[in-house]
Amino acid sequence: MSNIDHCLDMAANIKGAFAVAVVDFESGMTLGSRGGSPEFDLDVAAPGNSDVVRTKLEVMQKLGLREGIEDILITLDTQYHLIRPVRGGGTDEKLFIYLVLNRAQANLAMARRDLRVIEQSFYMAVPAPARPPMPENAGFFPANIQR
Repeated sequence: MSNIDHCLDMAANIKGAFAVAVVDFESGMTLGSRGGSPEFDLDVAAPGNSDVVRTKLEVMQKLGLREGIEDILITLDTQYHLIRPVRGGGTDEKLFIYLVLNRAQANLAMARRDLRVIEQSFYMAVPAPARPPMPENAGFFPANIQR
């Protein structure tokens, strides 16, 4: 199971979750999703929110703000839409988690906390690259070091 699938499964289990996606906000490409309905097309909504993230980052840059976005909350009559950029991992990926919650069922504070934990664990699910095995006669010090 990939870290994206794991992230989506965890977010889909947040109380009140209706839909969730992981999106690349530079390209607008949805990398994975869960949920949605015929009335709520996640394939339209998720990449559409890439514009929201890019616009907010542009405004922050123009204002000279040297901060990161923790999350963006959009409150509708019956839904909460949470956008959580995925930070860390040492990559150039520009990803965010997009979570749609049913307001009647969700606890917004708990959902934000859960999404923060999911975001923090996102890159932890990726195994570290394997190191090549050391030769048996290598010892502690490399052979080319003069002692």
